[in-house]
Amino acid sequence: MRTALGLGGNLDNPVRAMALALRTLDGRADCQVVSVSRLYRTPPWGKTDQSFFYNSCAAVDTTLTPEALLDVCLDIERQMKRVRIERWGPRTIDIDMLIYGDLEQAEPLLTIPHPRMVERGFVLMPLADFAADLIVNGRTISDWLHDVDVEGIEVADESRDWWRSA
Repeated sequence: MRTALGLGGNLDNPVRAMALALRTLDGRADCQVVSVSRLYRTPPWGKTDQSFFYNSCAAVDTTLTPEALLDVCLDIERQMKRVRIERWGPRTIDIDMLIYGDLEQAEPLLTIPHPRMVERGFVLMPLADFAADLIVNGRTISDWLHDVDVEGIEVADESRDWWRSA
């Protein structure tokens, strides 16, 4: 199944953490990274008194169920010392499941599509790098992107292979 993940972080070396997360997923027999966005530097969102973030999105083909993939992503976050202290607060890494094929579900632990993805420029800009025509909640990613605030978001690395060597 094709899924899209959003990655971000602003503590320690978030670019290295995101790259390691993607390489870890790609190294699994049940996951294959098929496309990665450019790397973006983004202002903090929600809680604004913290460092800028780095963000990216990736398309991953997987044989895992959504819940199993979520568990894998949470394990990767824990291995990278992710600590959940405050909502929207600083973090070494965050991995969000944005979509899982055409699946729509609202479960206590996992809502797909991600319930706030279409409100966030730091998700839509990188996702549009490889999935601009993807339809979420009845509209394309590029259409949603026209309606969100992208002020201050800049490309930090034009290469879509940044994750292979970071």
